[in-house]
Amino acid sequence: MERRHFLRLAAASSGAGLLSYAAAQTARRTGIKLGTFFTDRPTDDDLAMLRHAGVDAVSIWTSIANNSVEWMTATRKKLEANGVEVYNIGIMDLHCDPAIVLGLDGVDTKIEQYKAYLGNLGKSGIHYTTYAHMANIKNQPTPGFYATSQGSTRGSAPTREFDLAVARKLPLSFGKVYPEDHIWKTFTRFIQAVIPAAEKANVRIGLHPDDPPVDSLGGVARLFRNYAAYERAFEIAKSPNFGVCLCVGTWGEGGRDMGKTPVEAATEFGRRGRLFKVHFRNVSSPLPKFQETFVDNGYLDMFAVMQALKKVNFGGIVIPDHVPGGGYPHANSAYTLGYMKALRDRVNAS
Repeated sequence: MERRHFLRLAAASSGAGLLSYAAAQTARRTGIKLGTFFTDRPTDDDLAMLRHAGVDAVSIWTSIANNSVEWMTATRKKLEANGVEVYNIGIMDLHCDPAIVLGLDGVDTKIEQYKAYLGNLGKSGIHYTTYAHMANIKNQPTPGFYATSQGSTRGSAPTREFDLAVARKLPLSFGKVYPEDHIWKTFTRFIQAVIPAAEKANVRIGLHPDDPPVDSLGGVARLFRNYAAYERAFEIAKSPNFGVCLCVGTWGEGGRDMGKTPVEAATEFGRRGRLFKVHFRNVSSPLPKFQETFVDNGYLDMFAVMQALKKVNFGGIVIPDHVPGGGYPHANSAYTLGYMKALRDRVNAS
């Protein structure tokens, strides 16, 4: 066979294989979806990794330069051709933004950008996004308000550590104190402004808890540090499009102060149809000190969490979140995905 004919045949065969794989993935995609954070500029190797790992869906973070229907649609179609759903595309410029959280100059512009972003998601066929109302986690040096040091966990893998006593001694992150009632006002202003756009676009917003879940850091109050705060947020939003991104690791950091265990929270949020996304992460202990661990090496029973998701018929994405030693495409992320897949498949089989 001539070389050019062989190449045409190989290309056709590869294309047909991808199409059949994508169709098979779409047909079986029910129940808990195995997912991961993913790059906004995937290579062929990146896409192959997803197929090989059996990943169902991805969560992509990008910049506001890609806040367009055209870019989001093209990205969704590229992943779908490889049998993978784009569960959400986040815009880092609008996530944990100090102008929105603190009510600073420019907040009106940011809110309008967020509303346009929700519209773009819906038009491109993507119907979920994660939001967090935290102001002082970006661009923080170590020690900072998110990690007070870097330590090591199993096998000397570098990992995040937090010590509340150290964090309390750090200076004000924005030059003044922002009390809890002020942060509740900014949250109310934001969520009530964007919920109509979310409903119109058929996009659900999952609220991530404050990480770490303490009352205040750097002079800025932190609201979403327990189950009761979510109840209040539901009352403010008054929309089925508003729910929870349950970060199991953050819930573990809070311990008893969260008001419910991760299993209880997953069960209750799921029963009420408020559970949209799960960050599957483990930690060494609850506050005042903790270290991020491998998913199988912390104090939380992650199998029990997965069982709870199955019992409430959770149909959203479960992703590794932070991984010691580095996230995607680090090998430790692949290890975490494999462990999660084993847990997911085991609860499905039972």
